[in-house]
Amino acid sequence: MVSTGLIAIDATILATAVPSIVRELGGFSSFPWLFSVYLLAQAVSVPVYAKLADTVGRKPLMLFGIAVFLLGSVLCGLAWSMPVLIAFRALQGLGAGAVQPMSITIAGDIYSIAERARVQGYIASVWGISSVVGPALGGLFAQLHLWRWIFFVNIPLCLLAGVLIWRNFHEKVERRPHRIDYAGAVLLTSAMTLLILGVLEGGQAWAWSSPTSIAVFAVGTALLVGFVFAERRAAEPILPMWVLSRRLLLTTSLTALGVGAILIGLTSYVPTYLEVGIGSAPLVGGLALAALTLGWPLSAAFSGRLFYMKYGFRPTVLIGMGLVLLGALLLALRAQTPQVAVVAVSCFVIGLGLGLVAAPSLIAAQASVGWADRGVVTGANMFARSIGSAVGVAVFGAVANAVLDASGGPTNPDAVIDAGSAVFIAVLVATLLTIISAVAMPKIRADDAELSRHEPAADSS
Repeated sequence: MVSTGLIAIDATILATAVPSIVRELGGFSSFPWLFSVYLLAQAVSVPVYAKLADTVGRKPLMLFGIAVFLLGSVLCGLAWSMPVLIAFRALQGLGAGAVQPMSITIAGDIYSIAERARVQGYIASVWGISSVVGPALGGLFAQLHLWRWIFFVNIPLCLLAGVLIWRNFHEKVERRPHRIDYAGAVLLTSAMTLLILGVLEGGQAWAWSSPTSIAVFAVGTALLVGFVFAERRAAEPILPMWVLSRRLLLTTSLTALGVGAILIGLTSYVPTYLEVGIGSAPLVGGLALAALTLGWPLSAAFSGRLFYMKYGFRPTVLIGMGLVLLGALLLALRAQTPQVAVVAVSCFVIGLGLGLVAAPSLIAAQASVGWADRGVVTGANMFARSIGSAVGVAVFGAVANAVLDASGGPTNPDAVIDAGSAVFIAVLVATLLTIISAVAMPKIRADDAELSRHEPAADSS
């Protein structure tokens, strides 16, 4: 729970301080990189960590991730320019790539599906607390012109999490030789970096139709295709193709992809939309965003006992997506007349929906395999969510920057409102696409999944 708190607070504390960071370091058009480079580093490292977790165990990787996250946090707090801060955020992301999936995998190892419905409430409470503490701290530090402390606050939390894991978590691991898929990791990292670079810088550093833009997208796509071929030949691929060949795992991964995009679209732009658009205090903007991450754990805590244990995973996910659609629609329709209360209510409803989507879909995927493959399956789901967030923030950043350039720049409140409106419409589109993947999920009940988890990996459905 403490380890999860590291990622939960970081997910909400930074967005409220973006205007303050930009005022001191400059580079408004580059601020989406603060999120995308972190998420990219997290995404591409998750499959590597997940594969290692199934061979060397969860504990060493969790401790390594906490240490890297701590180092990245300290360096971010000392950053002297936007490019330097972006680089150190990448280091933070490499640490988060181990911490988040390992905590979820450990819970999957220790508890049965029925027990996870209760434990899920404990984990969700961390996000609930962080949803208030993170934005409030971020807004407070921003108002006091102490934005660097949004990174320094991680120091005691990292130390506490490391000590607790070291002393209290014990596991038995069957050690065996393993081969790290370096080629796959390099190809995946290079491909996603180029594609995200192309989306973020297109229309900014170069024209969309320029030779540079075309080359960036072409090379990125070629490397991504090369990654797929490399994974088919790798002895121990970081992203086994069987994960994408099973309907349950594929649809839950696509759903996680959409969840990541929806989440980052709101957490990245809601505070700036309110602070610059209507002059709200950073603390107020942070608390409006907190409604999102407060609704999520509230519904997640009851998703097991009241929903998927009774009705199955797919109905639970569809109910959640219905709530997300309702909140996203309200937000998009009212974007041109911003009100803090409307934004907060919309975010709360979306959060309620995401709580019924993210955890149940992941638990369904975890339960369909045994211990030896659970790390890879969890990693694939977290990878999809991180890629969704990384690509999502790039796309939303491109949309926002295009509107800002055409409407008067980032200091013009009306331009920021227009940019926020465009982003919220893009979030609505992402919601509709995610609903398609949720509808395609196979019908599977919790007791059926519990039985399938004991079957060999190659045969489980």
